[in-house]
Amino acid sequence: MLEQPIFHMCPRIDWETASAEGTYAGGSDDRRDGFIHFSTAEQVVESATKHRAGQDGLVLLTVDAVALGSDLKWERSRGDALFPHLYGTVPPSAVLRVDDLPLGDDGLHVFPAHVVGADA
Repeated sequence: MLEQPIFHMCPRIDWETASAEGTYAGGSDDRRDGFIHFSTAEQVVESATKHRAGQDGLVLLTVDAVALGSDLKWERSRGDALFPHLYGTVPPSAVLRVDDLPLGDDGLHVFPAHVVGADA
């Protein structure tokens, strides 16, 4: 599982602040739950629909799972699938890329091709 990047959605301003400070501790939901929520490429679109519907101004962080080390745990969640949860903070050096996550005309997020494939 660790060979593939994992993904996290957050408001652009939260990421910009964290990047300038040198660490990202997650959003309010993450802090409430005690870990930073991530998704795999196969999970991220459904996660956006379920947890970020209609939210504008988001970015999608593509993160090197290996760089997060042993603080990253794979735990059962929605549909009994394994989801990556980080019990720590994200160093900006672990973030491979940051993409805007705009809303399409249908109100759904438009994901970059490297996540959903070139045909999406």
